[in-house]
Amino acid sequence: MNHIDRNVVVSYFAYGSNMNPARMRERGVMFYSRELLVLTGYGLKFNKITPHSPNTGAANIVPDEKGVVEGILYEITWAGIRNLDKHEGYPTEYNRVKLKVTLSEGTEKEILTYMAHPHRTQEGLKPARFYLEHLLQAEDILSENYYNQLKVVETSD
Repeated sequence: MNHIDRNVVVSYFAYGSNMNPARMRERGVMFYSRELLVLTGYGLKFNKITPHSPNTGAANIVPDEKGVVEGILYEITWAGIRNLDKHEGYPTEYNRVKLKVTLSEGTEKEILTYMAHPHRTQEGLKPARFYLEHLLQAEDILSENYYNQLKVVETSD
């Protein structure tokens, strides 16, 4: 993938702190669109060990046949993905994965997202309050029910 044009547009699914558009801009990732994507067959966990604070958890998605994860589908350039790779710790902290999803209008689309390396996960972790606040910045797009579920996630502080 080293020879991909930096301007090629790709679909990126954010379910953690990158749901905050300000965070994306801070990370040097400009986006052409930002919309809701409901990912079925996965669940949201805060089981990703954070390198700077090993007792707190970052967001991760895990296969769960009854699970539903709401997040943001961004259209960004390949250069944006390369910027995200640095911030997400790819390839040591998170794997970059391709998933096929069905959009609300019924069309299929291939998306990129990140899933934590299994050796970088631990059960029982809780997110830091500042981290959870980034997820809550997607209130304008998330369903009210999902947003309310996020609001009551227990934090480590």
